[in-house]
Amino acid sequence: MPAFLVFATFWDTMDGLYSYRTHMHDLIIIGGGPGGVAAGVYASRKKLATVFITKEWGGQSTVSTDIQNWIGTKNISGSDLAKNLEGHLRAYADDVLTVVSGRTAVKVEKLADAHFKVTLDNGDSYEAKTLLITTGSTRRKLEVPGAEAYDQKGLTYCASCDGPLFAGQDVAVIGGGNAGFESAAQLLAYAKSVTLLHRSENFRADPVTVEKVLAHPNMKAVKNVKIKEVVGDRFVTGVVYDDAEGTTQTLPVAGIFVEIGLVPTTECVAGLVELDEVGRIKIDPWTGATSTSGVWAAGDCTNIKYHQNNISAGNAVTALEDIYVHLKTK
Repeated sequence: MPAFLVFATFWDTMDGLYSYRTHMHDLIIIGGGPGGVAAGVYASRKKLATVFITKEWGGQSTVSTDIQNWIGTKNISGSDLAKNLEGHLRAYADDVLTVVSGRTAVKVEKLADAHFKVTLDNGDSYEAKTLLITTGSTRRKLEVPGAEAYDQKGLTYCASCDGPLFAGQDVAVIGGGNAGFESAAQLLAYAKSVTLLHRSENFRADPVTVEKVLAHPNMKAVKNVKIKEVVGDRFVTGVVYDDAEGTTQTLPVAGIFVEIGLVPTTECVAGLVELDEVGRIKIDPWTGATSTSGVWAAGDCTNIKYHQNNISAGNAVTALEDIYVHLKTK
């Protein structure tokens, strides 16, 4: 038996004073998207004793068939991106980073010694001096007939990922907030026309943004609509809605971009760090530090303005650099 296992077994017999799973690590990273993996690679290269916990790899982009804005790669599918992220992290893991895949963190708590304990869905737990939360978010789904059937067959939740696929075609954006208008602005660079459908009379986006986007000759907006159905053949051919008068209309489009909000994955840290009104983790934009000393966060689970793979990766690396300084100089 290897020496380290003999050591762990010995202590396991001493009233549970020590176990391999509760060994004190430098860092626990929760989340296997671009942000978590970027931080994990940096943590490994800096020789921080790290536990990396993820239910799955790749984040939201795994559903995309053709990602064209992942820097350094002309185009890549979401599934291949996920494989590459996992492969990159494991290549640098060596003996300093432990990968715990296929598990969800269900509870994160601060211990009396100012360290942290993370409990998983199978009852295992790990302890560390610091935490980095990169759990991301999920897109709020459009729940009407046809939406699920045509998901990634013309209906998508990422204009920056999939917009170029609809060059020269008519598309619709569903949502009247900043994300909806920003997506429309991106799509205007490719599409023949963009129609934004909003459920109420007033847009939630900044007035300046609304004015600028609606000024484009290929852009229009329809307010007070109720989305009824997504229709198509093999791919999307249109979206059906009731207008302000209650009349059913069908808008012929090749693509539908849904921007009706994000649901941050922050349940496991509720009560540990300060969240905003929609459940995102509040962070210091300079460092990624949260309201709780020893805890950092990055990516779509935080209250950052923009949500992109490259931004998540950069923010997570920034946080990791600050974590290293915290561990080694304070």
